[in-house]
Amino acid sequence: MVQAPRPSRPRVIVTRSLPDPIEARMTELFDVVLSPDDRAMHADALAAAMADADVLVPTVTDRIDAALIEAAPERLRLIANYGAGVGHIDLKAARARGIVVTNTPGVLTEDTADMAMALILAAPRRLVEGDKLVRSGEWTGWCPTGMRGHRIGGRKLGILGMGRIGQAVAARARAFGLQVHYHNRQRIPEVAEAQLGATFHADLDAMLAAVDILTIHAPHTESTTGLIDARRLNLLGPDGWLINTARGEIVDPEALVTALQTGRIAGAGLDVYVNEPAVDPRLFALPNVVLLPHLGSATFEGREAMGLKVIANIRSWSDGHRPPDQVLEGWL
Repeated sequence: MVQAPRPSRPRVIVTRSLPDPIEARMTELFDVVLSPDDRAMHADALAAAMADADVLVPTVTDRIDAALIEAAPERLRLIANYGAGVGHIDLKAARARGIVVTNTPGVLTEDTADMAMALILAAPRRLVEGDKLVRSGEWTGWCPTGMRGHRIGGRKLGILGMGRIGQAVAARARAFGLQVHYHNRQRIPEVAEAQLGATFHADLDAMLAAVDILTIHAPHTESTTGLIDARRLNLLGPDGWLINTARGEIVDPEALVTALQTGRIAGAGLDVYVNEPAVDPRLFALPNVVLLPHLGSATFEGREAMGLKVIANIRSWSDGHRPPDQVLEGWL
């Protein structure tokens, strides 16, 4: 198939409202259509956008499946995702159609690691429960047995996924006196292990049985969907805590609710959920879980940096070069 030349001023359709400086710069550079109401697009609206675009700029709220990609006209040549995760895009279907997919890695590392560390502290120390108690007006003052949580210093932290974010979490955790363990598809270099004081586990189950807190930093793929199921939550045990700032789909949601309700794990800190923005209402009644509204990358600095990466990817592609953040074969 002979493809047409890439347009110097491509038609770019953006599915959600982005920071003002990013939208202003896109308007200068591209023939851009911005989101008028900042609501997640349903399938019909996505199909219409894909039919009218050289470049689509989606977010994690847009489910771009094989059917949508196969129905898109040949003019759609680039999906420049606003975000690091691409589990919501059917990469195999995109590659089969010759559509380039890019993301925005790296710029979210520190913000997401900060949020994971905040949850590692907040859940065992019952910070949200304490805040609610003070706001309720029912706090009667300090007492020796009131609002006791659990010390994290000296405990073992298991990191699932030791990429940029996992390593940033490990550095923070070590400063708080946690012993760092990790499971990853590939072992990180020995010098990095030494700097982080990290112990590698080739077997995920063995790591879960050895740690007190599990924090998830793996991408959502076919192989990671439901990876943390009832059996693996049982390995974490009744004194174990689960922290998830990656993707909700990595944890079996029914198994997690059951484990929290029955005390099979001590508690959880969650920033992501299956079928966002829907949250299982059974979680609301549980005092041993901290619930956040997907705040991992929610800083002014991080969201603007994401937008600048999107712009750089589009400009590089439009100039005939491979975009710097093209999602490569290893994501599948």
